[in-house]
Amino acid sequence: MAADLGELLVPYMPTIRVPRTGDRVFKSECAFSFESPESEGGLYVCMNTFLGFGREHVERHYRKTGQSVYMHLKRHVKEVSCPLLLLVCDFELGLKSRTGHLELNRDFNGEDYEYEDEAKLVIFPDHFEIPLPNIEELPALVSELVTIACDAVLNAPSAYKKQEPESWEEEIQVSRHARSLRQLDNGVRIPPSGWKCQKCEMRENLWLNLTDGAVLCGKWFFDGSGGNGHALEHYRETNYPLAVKLDNITPDGADVYSFEEEEAVLDPHISEHLAHFGIDMLQMQKNVSCLITQLEWEVIQESGMKLKAVYGSGFTGIKNLGNSCYLSTVMQVLFSIPDFQRMYVGNLQRIFDYSPLDPTQDFATQIECSCTFSDAQMFSFQHQQKGVSPRMLKSLVSRGHPEFSSNRQQDAHEFLLHVVNLVERNSAGLENPSDVFRFLVEERVQCCQTRRVRYTQRVDYCIQLPAPIEAATNREELLAYEAKRKDAEENMRAPPEPVRARIPFTACLQAFTEPENVPDFWSSALQAKSAGVKTSRFASFPEYLIVQIKKFTFGVDWVPKKLDLAIDVPDFLDLNRLRATGLQAGEEELPDLMPPIVLPEDTRAPEIDEAAVMQLAEMGFPLEACRKAVYYTGNMGPEMAFNWIIAHMEEPDFAEPLTLPSMMDLGPSASDGPMGATPLANSPPEESVAILTSMGFPRSHSIQALKATNNNLERALDWIFSHPEEESDGLSDMADTEPNDNTFSNTPSQSDSTMSPDMTGPRVKDGPGRYELFAFISHMGASTMSGHYVCHIKKEGRWVIYNDHKVCLSERPPKDLGYIYFYHRLCSS
Repeated sequence: MAADLGELLVPYMPTIRVPRTGDRVFKSECAFSFESPESEGGLYVCMNTFLGFGREHVERHYRKTGQSVYMHLKRHVKEVSCPLLLLVCDFELGLKSRTGHLELNRDFNGEDYEYEDEAKLVIFPDHFEIPLPNIEELPALVSELVTIACDAVLNAPSAYKKQEPESWEEEIQVSRHARSLRQLDNGVRIPPSGWKCQKCEMRENLWLNLTDGAVLCGKWFFDGSGGNGHALEHYRETNYPLAVKLDNITPDGADVYSFEEEEAVLDPHISEHLAHFGIDMLQMQKNVSCLITQLEWEVIQESGMKLKAVYGSGFTGIKNLGNSCYLSTVMQVLFSIPDFQRMYVGNLQRIFDYSPLDPTQDFATQIECSCTFSDAQMFSFQHQQKGVSPRMLKSLVSRGHPEFSSNRQQDAHEFLLHVVNLVERNSAGLENPSDVFRFLVEERVQCCQTRRVRYTQRVDYCIQLPAPIEAATNREELLAYEAKRKDAEENMRAPPEPVRARIPFTACLQAFTEPENVPDFWSSALQAKSAGVKTSRFASFPEYLIVQIKKFTFGVDWVPKKLDLAIDVPDFLDLNRLRATGLQAGEEELPDLMPPIVLPEDTRAPEIDEAAVMQLAEMGFPLEACRKAVYYTGNMGPEMAFNWIIAHMEEPDFAEPLTLPSMMDLGPSASDGPMGATPLANSPPEESVAILTSMGFPRSHSIQALKATNNNLERALDWIFSHPEEESDGLSDMADTEPNDNTFSNTPSQSDSTMSPDMTGPRVKDGPGRYELFAFISHMGASTMSGHYVCHIKKEGRWVIYNDHKVCLSERPPKDLGYIYFYHRLCSS
């Protein structure tokens, strides 16, 4: 028999590989589902690609690739009646031998059970099985290679090990400048909020220079982070080497970049360097520990109650990989929405058929297949709920992201927007399920001196509501508690029982709609800076409304604070009174003029990297075109300038001399306006257009995107991905104006939604502003960078709590303590 099996293997020997350094062996999870060695059918690992597949998907992989030899891993779980020594062993950690054997463990309820691991080689399509202990009995020619390959697969580390923080953090080196960094005694103190770039109006991706305290924006990247490169320019001017990302400073550390070393670095003295500018990391750590209250944890997790566990389709938990609860809660809510289910679960067969050879690295495959966890069948023994592992999903959606790829706790709200952004980018030309969240905000800005107004619209996916403590209904109780707390602190007594502020939801809405001052407002009517106020309203209402309560803030000492408050969030919400009305009768609009461009006195000799100009000129391009390319790409190097040249070669003024904006003739369109002002209808900044065109987007589409997003590069990129150019305008219009019949019968909003037909603006599904609460995510702890997240989702008329792998019917959903709330639109009655 052994000889017969050896003869069966001989034709496939060239396809059997030994894993090399760098090969990832997926022996714990199917590439298309959450099946594992503990599943009923076990897991099949291809002995050539080392991808893992469940029983259903291994046949598909064989037909698609012709790979015939797989290692079949099976883990049997058996309950035992006597107490056993707890031992942990997993295919993730590698088996010590190829023989089947028992491992002992304990489940989440304290019940003892045993593992029995089994491994075989399987040859497709006939499904011939070779138990691994029999390999030694095969002919020597076959046995030696197969034995080495099987041992290497069984003992290979986790496929995700090299992506864990312990690995990539080890690669980050201590900066050579950390120990001897010079810090100027210039009196700079960094406030805990309100930052903006000192050279432009950017308020995101800001970096604090650790030498002089300058706050400047970073470079603009394809992954969505934005900036105009002023931090790098500052380094070139000053040679101050280290900078820290402002919004990533936590008690555990911060992201530091070395301009001179051109890479992320470690700064062992970061606490001292930040303290120089008034940022006390030690105090941050001290206060974070003190702020966490046991009471909040017990209420949100419904501790002490006998919660009934639920199983099956729609009630599958997600394992916590270590601070991954922010991911679990967001994905549970997203994939409870019919639009995501229809887009992804409904297209599984097409996805399987057209997936790339390595589906673990393909966004479309993984995000769509991961959606099926809501329908995953539990494959553990009857009374154990283990949940599914999101390793492959986390690896994919966090790839290249400095925060989400780490093993630290993250903000669930930021992760939600990150996932929506990824879905947007990967839905070009397809149905986009995140359309259900998108809405327009109308911003009305009024000049306080002239009373003239300007109306603009922007796209948003979430409404952020302030939590005004002054509106608390138990103010007297709060004042009494604060007095008792201070007295206890002064007299070294135990603190009193904490009192939580109770704030009406209507007060949060009122705070959102109240006028706010506009910083640095420039009145086009006065042609000067003036006082201005801004109000915001809904220009459209989304199908699914996301509401975030702004619970997190910073004190003046940079200590992160979570406001201990409860909001009486309603089950039903009517926002129709907040719908935008546009320009009203009697209102006079501000002129469509931008502030005059202020340039230094030496505008006739702009700073241009002449070395980059000559490098391009040596390639045969006209000298003046090279100068323009370097200037319009912000001296960011010859590669970026080369991309600009390629994108602009066909333009009639390609080789014309560089002309600065302040030296241009304003033309007839500006002749009626005040001197020095520029019409708003003019083309966006050429630098912004150049960056988008250098990424391969058509110039006309790039200009359109920038105009639609007020020249915001990050939002323009999102706009491009959500508004792909269509081959036929007629087809585009039809796609947006015809009703969508592919809906679920239990979707309460489709009949009242209308898709915006305006292809020059973003796609929105407008409808009535009446909503019902169906889910909320709660946070326990003192900071978004610590603590724990759980979510509650209303299903089949009952609230269900999802706490990592545990899924139970909720007895007392803590709706007043939520952090992010999800509403769906109600049908008109």
